[in-house]
Amino acid sequence: MSIQSINPATGEVIETFEVYSEAQINEALDQARRAFREWRETTFAERGALFHRLANHLRDHKAELARTATLEMGKPIVESEAEVEKCAWNCDYYADNAEKFLADEHVATNATDSYVAFQPLGVVLALMPWNFPYWQVFRFAAPALMAGNTAVLKHASNVSRCALEIEQMFSESGFPQGIFKTVLVPGAETGKLIADPRIAAVTLTGSDAAGVAVASTSGRVLKKNVLELGGSDAFIVLEDADLDAAAQMACAPVTRTPARVVSLPSASSSSIRWQTHLSRNLSRRPQSCGWVIHLSGRRRSDQWRAATCASRWRNRCATPSRWGRKSYWVASLWKVMATSTLQRF
Repeated sequence: MSIQSINPATGEVIETFEVYSEAQINEALDQARRAFREWRETTFAERGALFHRLANHLRDHKAELARTATLEMGKPIVESEAEVEKCAWNCDYYADNAEKFLADEHVATNATDSYVAFQPLGVVLALMPWNFPYWQVFRFAAPALMAGNTAVLKHASNVSRCALEIEQMFSESGFPQGIFKTVLVPGAETGKLIADPRIAAVTLTGSDAAGVAVASTSGRVLKKNVLELGGSDAFIVLEDADLDAAAQMACAPVTRTPARVVSLPSASSSSIRWQTHLSRNLSRRPQSCGWVIHLSGRRRSDQWRAATCASRWRNRCATPSRWGRKSYWVASLWKVMATSTLQRF
């Protein structure tokens, strides 16, 4: 079985990866567990020095790392470069502040001395999405590893090269072997990873359905988990709103992650009526940068999908490329905006 990395803009297969064998998975987990026993004994200063080196590595290799992300998941190169910079900042931030954040907290009791101490758990399994292939990983890895844990990453399959690059970064920055490991496995294998006794905790960024599965599995084996689940609330503009500011705010999340498909609940018919005149005014604002290309999916009363793109991607979005059943260069808008506001073609 293999995993393919496909350029979403062209449909071209960039690279093909073999799924890790059971032996490779066991080796990665064993290394992470062995590394934890020594890593937990290092000082914050020692860990921080390595994270500062990792931050410098990110900045020094920003161009090639950004190119890899853009090729694999399709975001504009300037946004990929900004993401790498943000990861470097994150490494520096936790290198400088983790010791303060994790200091013992003394509590007044009738005992001689009472305090809350923060101790590392062990190997943390990270199940990460593709939309921010570096940031989603580093925002977890920097604080978790500075706390003395080690990590195993199971990334989204379509950004497998990014996942391997992240592991390589840790190695090239001087981290001990096994501190951060990547495993290339299909999503169906995550349950086995969570249940493995070498895994102490799990963190997920993903859909509600994925969250239910991860929470159920980790609950059965009594393992801690941190879940950031998907969803998108309606963007509601009221009578007294600053429409210039509202237009800019509505545009920003759509263009920041252009490749993501999100389903939104429709508003009630009464809400649509009182929103209509505002949405028309909103569409005339120069900051309102979306155009509806097509509507995809079923036109159910409770769910619409709108394919949109920013003005600078207009030609590129006219014929959205597809990856399986997911449309790329696609973002969601609330039903009112999708049907009344942005039909400019």
